[in-house]
Amino acid sequence: MPEMKADPKSMEEKKFSKQLIGKTVISKSGKRFGEVGDIIFETKSGELIHLILVNPTSYIEKLELEKTKDGSILVPFSAVIAVGDFVVLAEEDII
Repeated sequence: MPEMKADPKSMEEKKFSKQLIGKTVISKSGKRFGEVGDIIFETKSGELIHLILVNPTSYIEKLELEKTKDGSILVPFSAVIAVGDFVVLAEEDII
């Protein structure tokens, strides 16, 4: 019987999403928005949909973005332009 091995790409993506949790979220101009508390994704495709912010700054709270039922701010993952030490957003894509 052939041995089943995990797809290295999917393993890499799982690791990647876990590494996002706790990172500081900033705009490309350096404005701090908060930190990644969790990720919302499409279960069938694995596509990342939103970042859930924790410890939001007053700046991002004023933007009146979509929120979860418990009031956490949702940031569209499509606005993410870079991930390194920080998660960098294109501010124009969220307002």
